[in-house]
Amino acid sequence: MSASPSPGSEPSKREWFSELIGRTRFIVIIAVIAVLLVAFSLFLQGTLIALSTVYETWRDMFAHGIQSEANTLTVEFSQVVGTMLKAVVFYLIGVGLYSLFIRPLNLTSALGVESLSDLEQKVVSVIIVILGVTFLEHFIRWEKPLETLYFAGALALAGGSLVLFQNVHKGSGSDLQQPEAKLRARRELFEHDTEGREIQERDVERAEQSTDAKSQGKVSPESGSE
Repeated sequence: MSASPSPGSEPSKREWFSELIGRTRFIVIIAVIAVLLVAFSLFLQGTLIALSTVYETWRDMFAHGIQSEANTLTVEFSQVVGTMLKAVVFYLIGVGLYSLFIRPLNLTSALGVESLSDLEQKVVSVIIVILGVTFLEHFIRWEKPLETLYFAGALALAGGSLVLFQNVHKGSGSDLQQPEAKLRARRELFEHDTEGREIQERDVERAEQSTDAKSQGKVSPESGSE
């Protein structure tokens, strides 16, 4: 007769499988590397565009006068700002995913990113600014007024939808994000050069208290994410 499986064998298999599933979170590092490479490329591209624009602006200004480059200068530097903001979006996504799935970072805590909801809020905020900068470029050019008007309407719809999304999800971020935790993370990051973040027991206790207070209606949902 075959030996019957021991009572403790099944739980051990489940624990092994659970640990294996949990370890799959490290696959996110592929996305982190890819997104950070995109961010680095955009930062480099924005820097090169800025240097080229500054050089050409000063050259043309000495050749033709400052008035000839007034509008063009604003448009070109707006493009630099737009490129840098796009780089910031990818950078936030990269470090945010790393902090959420691989290891907590003081940088993301200082920026107020403690959950996927927080990351969405930050990214949406930057995208709204990018939309504004993009419209500013078209408005300054003022080449085709009717198309500019249509473009403004499209951006207004897109921006309004994003603002509505932010308002709907406002306050739904992590309860770990307390003001003193952000200040502590900033001190460790900028004064002590400590990149990794240690989640202390008092942070967990305050998060539990904040969650209980929100569920009982003692505080507003937005108060825990400031």
